[in-house]
Amino acid sequence: MPNSLIINDKIGRFDKVISVSGDKSISIRWVLLSSLANGVSYAKNLLLSEDVLAAIRAVKILGIKSKFTKNGIKIFGKGFEGYNYKKNLTINAENSGTLGRLILGLLINTKYPIKIIGDKSLSKRDFRRVTEPLSKFGAQFKLKKGRNLPLIIFGSQKLNSIKYYEKKGSAQCKSSVIFGGMRASGTTLIKAKKSRNHTEVLCKFLKLPISIKTRKNKDEIKINKVKTIKPLNYNIPSDISSSAFFIVLTALSNNSELIIKNVNINPSRTGIITILKKMGISIIFKNQKDYKGEKVADIKIKSPKSIKSINCPSKLNSHAIDEFLIIFLVAAKANGISYFKDLAELNQKESPRLKWAKIILTKIGIKTITTKDSIKIYGNPKLNIKKKIFIKNYLKDHRVFMTSVIAALSFGGKWNIHDKDSIKTSFPNFLKIINDLKKNVKKKKYN
Repeated sequence: MPNSLIINDKIGRFDKVISVSGDKSISIRWVLLSSLANGVSYAKNLLLSEDVLAAIRAVKILGIKSKFTKNGIKIFGKGFEGYNYKKNLTINAENSGTLGRLILGLLINTKYPIKIIGDKSLSKRDFRRVTEPLSKFGAQFKLKKGRNLPLIIFGSQKLNSIKYYEKKGSAQCKSSVIFGGMRASGTTLIKAKKSRNHTEVLCKFLKLPISIKTRKNKDEIKINKVKTIKPLNYNIPSDISSSAFFIVLTALSNNSELIIKNVNINPSRTGIITILKKMGISIIFKNQKDYKGEKVADIKIKSPKSIKSINCPSKLNSHAIDEFLIIFLVAAKANGISYFKDLAELNQKESPRLKWAKIILTKIGIKTITTKDSIKIYGNPKLNIKKKIFIKNYLKDHRVFMTSVIAALSFGGKWNIHDKDSIKTSFPNFLKIINDLKKNVKKKKYN
């Protein structure tokens, strides 16, 4: 099959320095905030994935122009009230839950109904989690089956501030309400379970009327009506979620070392680092610096002689929610039984990822016990696969594809992984970096 990837051999020892693509979460938020700025914003290292390109197309539909340059992209903002709302607009969020949910917060003052659509995967995901709080501002929504895309948003010109309690640890829900609060009169108060905070960091850097109090288990965020946003020039750091695949590949390879340059190490995103260190993986940050409110560093990883099992603390979940599939591969090679719990949010992603964790681990011969929100993994330090494995019908979830590639390179076997193009949503050059690592060990090229 032309859209399948065949892997028949494990990767050998490597010692390499690499760079990965720009951070997807920041890229999408930069596009949305720049579209509302007064003037021209410029970004380098913007992630050119399908999700980010969908965001650029979305703001274009709203009358905001962009221009790719030799080294980056410019967005020509028209001010905070600069969207050109027309009749019969449709915005396609494609596969991006971040775009589909966040942009709703910015559209709650639309003069005309706007239809939001998405691909098959996104259309199965729950949008009530954002439409319910946003409706409290005064906007109205019509959803398929009361919860799914396509949906229609009916805006309001009289938006009132709200109080919102975000209990799921969803940065998308929190950010959508922050954006809604920017358009509402008065002060919107958000009490949110800990989750990634790129929206808040960008808002603080732009000196928008936001205040944040950090508590032990939650954040209290106040946001007032925004009048103007200044242009935002940004050199977007590399994505830690993309880096995670190579961190784990190094951890599962023999006598290997890797340095990943200029990675965003925002503390709300480094749960995977904390978890892997507890499992005995050598990971250090080098050349740390602050960049426009975000923490950035080079990450150095060394493969360990052995891997410890873990009873993973639930408090780390929101800081590693996108990385658990790949973390589970490390647990598969650990000494002993690892346990992960309170992970219902994994099934709110592009595919039901907890279900897919069980499928992949079972295929590679690892015993698991799963519930609707937990998984127990019986590690095998001598794991070595020799059979044929097929991965397909996973709703084109890019992380299922990339996790399968790392499993094949780490544990062996003959793999046929379908829907190779799924990586275009988040990490288009993933296989190029894999090939660069394999050049280091003179192995077969994948494409």
